[in-house]
Amino acid sequence: MNPVSGYFYDFIGLFFPELCAACGKNLYKNEDIICTNCIYHLPYTMHHKDPENRVARQLWGRFPFKQAGSYVYFKKGNKVQHIMHQLKYNNRPETGTKMGKLYGSELEQSSVWTIPDVVIPVPLHPKKRKLRGYNQSECIAKGMSDALNIPVVLNNLCKATNTETQTLKSRFSRYENLKEAFFVREPLQLENKHLLLVDDVITTGATLEACCLELLKIKNVSISIATIAFAE
Repeated sequence: MNPVSGYFYDFIGLFFPELCAACGKNLYKNEDIICTNCIYHLPYTMHHKDPENRVARQLWGRFPFKQAGSYVYFKKGNKVQHIMHQLKYNNRPETGTKMGKLYGSELEQSSVWTIPDVVIPVPLHPKKRKLRGYNQSECIAKGMSDALNIPVVLNNLCKATNTETQTLKSRFSRYENLKEAFFVREPLQLENKHLLLVDDVITTGATLEACCLELLKIKNVSISIATIAFAE
C-alpha cells in the first residue's frame, strides 16, 4: 500500500473503525478481524493433540471416521459465542475464513492429525443460503483450505430439504429432522478420497452424522470431522 492510500484508510478508520469480532474493540492497524489479545485468550480445546477428545467420543459408534475435533469451546456469553454470532447473523463471512485459517494452521502442524485430500463444508439449503447471503461453513472451509493447502469441494454434498431449526431439539428429534436431508450430487468426484467435513458448531452431532451417512455411501472414502466450536 502506498503512503497516500495508507493515510486515506487511516482517515476512514477514524469514522468507521474496524472492530474485533470477539470483543468489539477497535482493531490496531496490524490486526485483522480478531484482535491479538482475543486470539491469545480464546478457550482452545486442543483436540488436535488428543485422538480421544470429547468430539470424537461423542461420535463414536454412530458412523466410522478417522479423526474429529473442534477448535474452541462455545459457552453462552463467551467470546466464541460473539464470534459465531458475527459470522452467522451480522454479515461477517470473513470471520469464518479467519477462524478456519487459524484452525487449519493448528491441524497442519499437528503430529496427530492426518491431512485429508479435500475439504467439504456442511451445506445450507438454497433458501437459507439466499436469506443469509452465504454459507458460514463454506467460509470456514475456505480458510482451512488455505491453511492446509487442499481444495474445497463445493456444491457436491447438498441439502435437499429446508429443515426446521435445530435449536432446542433433542438428539433424537434432530436426527429425525435431518433424515434424508442431504444427498451427494457427483459421487465419482469423491471416490477414494479422505474427506474433511467442516461445520461451525457441534452440539449433538446430528447434522454431521446425517452428512457422513450419505458421504460414506461413496466408494472407498474416509472422513474426518472439524468444527470451529464445541458447545458444552
